[in-house]
This record gives sequence, C-alpha cells and structure tokens, in this order.
Amino acid sequence: MGKHPEVKEKLWGGEFWSDGYFVSTASKYGNEEVIKNYVKKQGTEEEYTDIYKKQLELFD
Repeated sequence: MGKHPEVKEKLWGGEFWSDGYFVSTASKYGNEEVIKNYVKKQGTEEEYTDIYKKQLELFD
C-alpha cells in the first residue's frame, strides 16, 4: 500500500492538493492577454498526468 497509508486515506479522491486552480492579477499589467498566455503555458494534460503519477509515487 505504501509507506504512509494513513496519509493517503485522508486525501480527497487521491488528491494531495485540490485539483482546481486560482489566478489573481494585481497590477496594471494583468489584462486578458496576460491571463490567456498564463493559461496556455500551464502544460498539457499528459504532462499534468505524469506529474500527478510521480506525486502519488511518494506514498509507495
């Protein structure tokens, strides 16, 4: 099961952090174009899945 099953039991749906995200802009440079570029640079679903799997391996 892993080194720390008590931690994994407390995770919500296997997530260590929430699966949502938060974006905040606090300057005159925070416009729609800046936010679009930020979102585009977040990576692909495949990259996210790879990182997620590696995070879960910490509990093995």
